Amino acid sequence: MLDPDDEGRDASWFDPDTDWPSEMTVDVPHAWQEDDDYLDYAGVAWYRRQVEVPETEADERVAVSFGAVDYEATVWVNGDEVGSHRGGYLPFEFDVTNESHAGENTVVVRVEDPEDIDEIPHGKQGEPWYTRVSGIWGDVELRTRPKTRTTNARVTPNLDSDTAEVELTFKTAKELRDLTATVAAASDGETVAEAAVELDAGDSVRVELDMENPNYWTPESPHLYDLTVRLSADGETVDRYEDYFGMRSFEVTEDRFLLNGEPLRLRGALDQGYYPETLYRPFEEGLFEREIRIAKELGFNMLRKHIKPAHPDFIDAANRLGILVWEEPANPSVYTERSKCEVREQLKGLIERDYNSPSVVVWSLYNEEWGIGGHYEEGEESLWTDEEKQTYLAELYETAREWDSTRLICDNSGWAHVATDINDYHRYFVSPDRADAWADDLDHIVAHPADNYGSAETDPDESPIVISEFGTWGFSDVDAFRKRYGGEPSWFDHEFFDDPIKCPAGVDERFEKSPLSSAFDGFDDLATVWQEREFVSIADIIGQVRTREDIAGYVITEFSDIEWEFNGLLDYYREEKTFCDEFASVNGPVMLRLEPRVRSTWSGDDVSVDVVVVNDTTETIDTDLSWEAFDDAGTVAVTVDGASAVRIDDAFTVNTSDTSGVSSDEVTATLETSSDTVTTAERLWVYDDEPTADDGVTAFVRGAISPRMAAADNGIITQHELDEDVDIAVVTDLDDSIRSFAEAGGAVILVPGSDGSMSDETPFEFRELPATESWNLVSSFFYSDSEPMSDLVVDRRLGWAFDGLYPYAVATDVEESDEVHVGYVEGWLVNEGSPLLTREFGAGTVTACTFRLSDAYGENPTGTTLMSNIIERVTDE
Repeated sequence: MLDPDDEGRDASWFDPDTDWPSEMTVDVPHAWQEDDDYLDYAGVAWYRRQVEVPETEADERVAVSFGAVDYEATVWVNGDEVGSHRGGYLPFEFDVTNESHAGENTVVVRVEDPEDIDEIPHGKQGEPWYTRVSGIWGDVELRTRPKTRTTNARVTPNLDSDTAEVELTFKTAKELRDLTATVAAASDGETVAEAAVELDAGDSVRVELDMENPNYWTPESPHLYDLTVRLSADGETVDRYEDYFGMRSFEVTEDRFLLNGEPLRLRGALDQGYYPETLYRPFEEGLFEREIRIAKELGFNMLRKHIKPAHPDFIDAANRLGILVWEEPANPSVYTERSKCEVREQLKGLIERDYNSPSVVVWSLYNEEWGIGGHYEEGEESLWTDEEKQTYLAELYETAREWDSTRLICDNSGWAHVATDINDYHRYFVSPDRADAWADDLDHIVAHPADNYGSAETDPDESPIVISEFGTWGFSDVDAFRKRYGGEPSWFDHEFFDDPIKCPAGVDERFEKSPLSSAFDGFDDLATVWQEREFVSIADIIGQVRTREDIAGYVITEFSDIEWEFNGLLDYYREEKTFCDEFASVNGPVMLRLEPRVRSTWSGDDVSVDVVVVNDTTETIDTDLSWEAFDDAGTVAVTVDGASAVRIDDAFTVNTSDTSGVSSDEVTATLETSSDTVTTAERLWVYDDEPTADDGVTAFVRGAISPRMAAADNGIITQHELDEDVDIAVVTDLDDSIRSFAEAGGAVILVPGSDGSMSDETPFEFRELPATESWNLVSSFFYSDSEPMSDLVVDRRLGWAFDGLYPYAVATDVEESDEVHVGYVEGWLVNEGSPLLTREFGAGTVTACTFRLSDAYGENPTGTTLMSNIIERVTDE
């Protein structure tokens, strides 16, 4: 029952005899946003159900437990209020023994999830991210249990002594005396350790189990021990408590992680735990298990459950199937006393819930200053400089360390560290567009770790470096997605969308009006090609991280698409994208990376290739690498110690003398290890001699490109006077003389200056593209089916052939009459532009070419060929 006017309390809706004005039926667990009619509803809702309470003994208690309710819940049983709880993610329960009776009882729950959630830890619910989640979205259970019982058993493994300390908390009935707790650990049904302790007047006690020759928990061998706590009084068992634990340690030593004392590099993915239709709950049985199996097949050893507590069933699956988990609470938006208190309480509850889970190895406190820095509030001082906030965060770090000394703590993931066990970074570069900038950024990160600290309360040199967010988008098949969803999802057009790249609404119209519709045969075709672009990018981003041994791990954004955000390795329904079969070669325990010195070359020139082998296993690799390309082949001897990487400069040379025309081929390499075969490939482009334009073409050249064009042996006659002999002008800006030349029927090519920027003195409008990292760039896509580009692209997408040439600007005022040689879009097919298009200008044409050719013409075969092709195209017209 929705209560938008909040009248239910005054109207006594909690009274079993009160008739509600109207009712609707839902099956709990259920978030009310699962119904499109209530997608944007925020406020109060009421739930009522009749439940059957069994007969209980005098020494038994009755409780109602909730897996999760978002956000504030108040509970009545038979009209009596039994308690209230704040917090949208963790379990809670109320003892209802005195308010209930054997037989039929009425349970009423009032849930309030307010419109304003700034102070409430909410993660990525609502503006500007994903669908809100409200109501009773976790399981609800009625439980009976004895008065005297174990309420918790925290197990702390000690691998130095192979013991497990068990801290018991319990409740006791006053009438019972001589209580004894017998604690036992079992493996495969057989008891392997046992100890007994008498319970004193307090409510907690510690007992140590001697775990002789234990099996340590690892992702490869996730061994769990069953834990049993039996309480007895006068020889009679009064309570039996069951749980499990794993013998596992996780720690750091300067620049690396240690799992059970062995070096480990984190290979992780961000996992946000959102699902189509059901939001925070899996949409099918066994989904968590399937997710973890896929993650391991893709080479991951860790998942970072992002900015909200993981579903408890996911943690259970991670413990059983073997994958590490980095977990974090939901964050609020603002920094207030209430928001700080609620983050603290949520963190404490999360640690208590998952303390015995060996899969969980890292806690985050905050993410990117959400709720502690200047991320949302205008004028609020950032954590980078605010000493009061820095002090608060350092104190919370110490408090979390007191709550759990067995795991690592990251204070503020990605930004402005203060006191942390992990120095992590969030970086969004796209490759090959910004491959060199990414390399420079990584080198700076390694050389200057202290730059990532607002205040260094812990030593930056003693915290492993992790790139904990990065990624590239890869469009999904919209039609297939709608079919799965049964129509257009409600989140296609959230009212709070503040950035057009996030908004799917209208995507069909944009596709049809764009040059995309002539280049691609529908969304499925576009998705296939765009996802290959995604893989090319993330393969290089990961490869560059893994070749730097000073970087201890990485977490790609992200494991699956989430609503509008299509940067997953899987789509929103957890179906694998086109490249997943290849992804393990980049992300597996052993990675083989090829680094050609150049990506495009002239026929007959040899291409030297460096090889890097990364070995995250503990075994030494001693074998031969085999390679082949362009009918050339060979082998290279490789020896790599465990937990290390080896670079072989000039490992082999590819001979291209037998190629002709413009040809492209992959350099493939294979490495046989004792447990696997690792294969990788990098594409080269070979051009038959220097391309020659039509004889007799005379070009007027001016600007950054002119010296190289004048010196190139390409059949073009260059001059610096604009006279009647000129067929084409290649310039960086249009003055009156160039405009007159074009209007009279001449062809003009506009190129960028030496810094990659385009002049304002042109008939085009340009938008700058960032030269380094950019959220928009990782969502971008360059494509072409134009004849001048046909030999330079792979299946209509730009790739490594354009290494070093990718533009710093695109023309944005694309007209229907323009000839678009290369198209550009971002996100949900918005921010359309072009780095290469031809426009009629009077009786002539002006072509805007924003590719960075000034230093490449005559040197870079792709750049030289591209310019020659364009000159031929526009002069033939």
